[in-house]
Amino acid sequence: MRTKILARNLLASVSVGIALAGCAGGAGGPQLEPARFVALQEGPGEDYVIAPLDQLTIHVWRNDELGASVQVRPDGRISTPLIADMPAVGKTPTMLAEDIRLQLSQYIEDPLVTVIINEFNGSGNQQVRIVGATAEPAAIPYRANMTLLDAMIAVGGLSEYAAGNRARLIRFDRESGEQREYNLRLSDLLRRGDSDANVMLRGGDVIIIPESMF
Repeated sequence: MRTKILARNLLASVSVGIALAGCAGGAGGPQLEPARFVALQEGPGEDYVIAPLDQLTIHVWRNDELGASVQVRPDGRISTPLIADMPAVGKTPTMLAEDIRLQLSQYIEDPLVTVIINEFNGSGNQQVRIVGATAEPAAIPYRANMTLLDAMIAVGGLSEYAAGNRARLIRFDRESGEQREYNLRLSDLLRRGDSDANVMLRGGDVIIIPESMF
């Protein structure tokens, strides 16, 4: 009889411990794999799609006079020497370079064109949006190898009343065409320095941070 009582007490203690851990660590659910490395690459990735107001440098090898530093206009077009009103928005730098090359081929033989993005703004699916209980809710341009820590530093971290371990990441899965939701542990990452709570981000991610209820 005494053994059964001790067993019941032990089970009750374990149940309370699990409940408290759940309150401290946030709701259970799908989580992303930790970011295991810090990459050296900065700026937009290779599949970055040019957006309005991006700053571009266009270089034509051995024909510097045909190159230019331009800003993509709000109408999505650019103009360079010999080329007027070239559509740029919606193209990758490689695609735009090829279109410019084809246009310049009417004037020079085998032009070699390079397009470099100097400053990028990003369209909706090229941004990471952070809303809710953060110091400065914002939409920030996604850059290659951006992590959750990078994004939170950009918006000044959590607000005083943020429930960081109940934060969620909303991501559109292009392969399945479905929206997926993942749990984040922002308090563990920012206040406890838990590197396992850092994850890789993608363009179009939305991070939602609720406020604590007490």
